[in-house]
Amino acid sequence: MARIDTPNRIRGTQDILGEDERRFARVVDGFDRVRRLYCFDRVEIPVFEATAVFARSLGETTDVVSKEMYTFEDRGGDSVTLRPEFTAGIARAFITNGWQQHAPMKLATHGPVFRYERPQKGRYRQFHQIDAEIIGAAEPAADVELLTLADQLLDELGIADGVTLQLNTLGDAETREAWRAALVEHFNAHRDELSEDSLDRLERNPLRILDSKDPRDRPIADSAPDIDQFLTPEASDFFAAVTGGLDAAGVAWTRNSRLVRGLDYYRHTAFEFVTDRLGAQGTVLAGGRYDGLIESLGGNPTAGVGWAAGIERLAMLLDEPAAKSVDAVVVPLGDAAATRAQGILAELRRAGLAADMAFKGNMKKRMAKADALGARYAVILGDDEIAKGEAGVKNLATGEQQPVAFDALAKALNAA
Repeated sequence: MARIDTPNRIRGTQDILGEDERRFARVVDGFDRVRRLYCFDRVEIPVFEATAVFARSLGETTDVVSKEMYTFEDRGGDSVTLRPEFTAGIARAFITNGWQQHAPMKLATHGPVFRYERPQKGRYRQFHQIDAEIIGAAEPAADVELLTLADQLLDELGIADGVTLQLNTLGDAETREAWRAALVEHFNAHRDELSEDSLDRLERNPLRILDSKDPRDRPIADSAPDIDQFLTPEASDFFAAVTGGLDAAGVAWTRNSRLVRGLDYYRHTAFEFVTDRLGAQGTVLAGGRYDGLIESLGGNPTAGVGWAAGIERLAMLLDEPAAKSVDAVVVPLGDAAATRAQGILAELRRAGLAADMAFKGNMKKRMAKADALGARYAVILGDDEIAKGEAGVKNLATGEQQPVAFDALAKALNAA
């Protein structure tokens, strides 16, 4: 018989189990708990969208659109793309479902996203994000709300120490236009010294030169005009309201005047939570205000602000989570006991107890399974116990064992 080759896991994907799964779940559970405290509604959106949703929102010339998206033609001949992020899909849903009537909306979600990039530690081609957005609120208070939520989440996860909130303003449209013109003039004066990537960005997206990592670009970027020179009074007041709100909420921040977003629909606040515990790629949560996004997708002008964070990267910062807790393991001996054990298991679980069963092996092996699962009790069941209508309940920490009637098992274990 010919040998059948087993397909390998696709590069850049992952199978998550054990400690990795517990870390992953800890992030998701913490996010769900905190977003409820802030009254954010959970939203679900499709994993794939029409390619135009992302091409318009992320920009045709960005690396994500030109190099990283998983785009294909479906059987109907339409171009569709696996989502590389959440914000564009949520904005599309806001427009097409007529959610404007519910604005302002506070929305949160989490799930898989897809980007074709070089896999490395904490970065995958299918990875997972948590995401929070406020749509339809133009006030600085919305920015403060989102940043406070993020800060509380990191504290909830126990990873706030060593993570710094870096904050900047991109100003309003007038500010951005004046700043962009000054940057183009500055960088054009140094064309001969710029890297090839930055020369390309100069034509398409000059703000991105400011965060270039190329050593050739750093002296030029560092000497570039600062946005503060071009802030309108309105933009300056907006940023002051954000920073004042953060101070009032007890959220520590630091100014990073070189933190930018390249797309034109970004306005005012841009931010990143950064750590030095993940190497050079230290951003764990990032976002900003995107007041022009929904209009770029064909909707009415609508304010928006949001952030996203990679679940895998947050999980890497967690202390090792405790293994799952098991209240009881049922240990049946004999066919009759195995059948009766099914009913006992169901009763224990309906009573809110985490219970499992040791199916195989002799008494020693089955008790070893109970120990391996970290169970508090073993519920031992054999022919004698069935005849008496009771089980032997053994405390696996002390070794003490006592008989308990079948109909009293759940109550006894819940009280223990």
